Amino acid sequence: MTTPVVSIAYHSGFGHTAVLAEAVRAGAAEAGAETHLIKVDEITDAQWETLDRSDAIVFGSPTYMGTASGAFHVFAETTSQRWFGRAWQDKLAAGFTNSASKSGDKLHTLQFFQTLAAQHGMHWVSLGLLPGWNSSTASENDLNRLGFFAGAGAQSDNDQGPEGVHKADIATAEHLGRRVAQTAKTFALGRAAA
Repeated sequence: MTTPVVSIAYHSGFGHTAVLAEAVRAGAAEAGAETHLIKVDEITDAQWETLDRSDAIVFGSPTYMGTASGAFHVFAETTSQRWFGRAWQDKLAAGFTNSASKSGDKLHTLQFFQTLAAQHGMHWVSLGLLPGWNSSTASENDLNRLGFFAGAGAQSDNDQGPEGVHKADIATAEHLGRRVAQTAKTFALGRAAA
């Protein structure tokens, strides 16, 4: 069986989202994937080629003003060149985001990623976790402590740097990376059997 290629295409304004991107990468690598971190505001031609040969692309951005960052939007618009040729058709996609507020309208960012993936004909991989921290016996240290289903949502205080990213949010991002890599392996088996 071939090793799945998982690329994390992300933007990070203040370093918090970069911590999550590394967590997604670590989870995917732990699950046996070849992994690549790609900063979309510094993307090279070689990295575009890496995205084109990836089995899965995980989108990541902070949530600013209720959506992905401007730098991520520029990247998303630039992917239209791939859209015309259907270069990403049938790849897997997933997403993660961070904001300073518990909600911060992060769902809108994840839905933006889902729409981007759908336009490319990609298959969305959800977080696959029940919500944590939603009962009197639960804890802020639970996986998926903010209760997202579409992807990994994180919250980092706006007066702390990247070291302030919550450990449960890092663990949730690692879970997402593992899930994407495992799903990519399942897809590869299906293609091999077809």
